[in-house]
Amino acid sequence: QVQLVESGGGLVQPGGSLRLTCAASGSIFKINAMGWYRQAPGKERELVATITKDRNTNYADSVKGRFTISRDNAKNTVYLEMNSLKPEDTAVYYCQISGFYMDYWGKGTLVTVSS
Repeated sequence: QVQLVESGGGLVQPGGSLRLTCAASGSIFKINAMGWYRQAPGKERELVATITKDRNTNYADSVKGRFTISRDNAKNTVYLEMNSLKPEDTAVYYCQISGFYMDYWGKGTLVTVSS
């Protein structure tokens, strides 16, 4: 059974940094894209960043220049480096991995940006 486990969330001051990690356990057939999404209180889930198996990346306009997504294919792991964090980045962050047959989601990790 495949499980995605996110880690690295927490409380950080505005302007600070965090690094999120999402590791997949179990076997996923032909992993393609990996990504991070977030959901703030009272809002819908939104895309933050994606990375293909060829390491082509895509970012939401709101995080361009501040966040960096990367992946380790050998470890089935995806990362999100978040810098210059703002209060509006506060949300539950979810990782997503697209396999050949289906997409997998983690349970989320909370990021709170506050002084």
